[in-house]
Amino acid sequence: KQWYQRRVVITAGMEIHHSKHHATYVNNLNATAEKVSAAVAEGNAGAVIGLHGALKFNGGGHINHSIFWNNLSPNGGGVPSGELLSAIEAEFGSFDQFKAKMSAATIAVQGSGWGWLGLNPDSKRLQIATCANQDPLQATTGLAPLLGIDVWEHAYYLQYKNVRPEYVNSIWDIVNWEDVAARFAAASS
Repeated sequence: KQWYQRRVVITAGMEIHHSKHHATYVNNLNATAEKVSAAVAEGNAGAVIGLHGALKFNGGGHINHSIFWNNLSPNGGGVPSGELLSAIEAEFGSFDQFKAKMSAATIAVQGSGWGWLGLNPDSKRLQIATCANQDPLQATTGLAPLLGIDVWEHAYYLQYKNVRPEYVNSIWDIVNWEDVAARFAAASS
């Protein structure tokens, strides 16, 4: 019963996260895109460059959260299967070792940011990475994003207050491994 209650509370907190925070990134991205278009039409390179920070932050927030929502499911959790599990075991030794390494890296993010499992497009090997703020994984590191864990406090504060490790350890109960596996298959081809 405790596991079920934790899953329901995480999902309820995520609903607020989605409807408030992600929506703000989308609205601000759209507003910034309009400003960029106007600056380009005016030939104002300085204004275009000046909008880079807002574009990266809000665009990254939208990209990251769009992946994040699909990476989660109230029916998630457990262990991946098939080629994804084989790749995880080949790279990290076991699923439990992967989970421990990704959790540790994600918990260690200073301030706000993201923990990621990505695929290196050149070596076709899995890598764990972290990104600060809303920096998108692929644009920042070149890795194809497979699984992202949001460690901005707005992602977990309602349920976990400032206890990030408890949130990160609980989120594994709702990871949608089917989505992660589909991202892996697409990035591998």
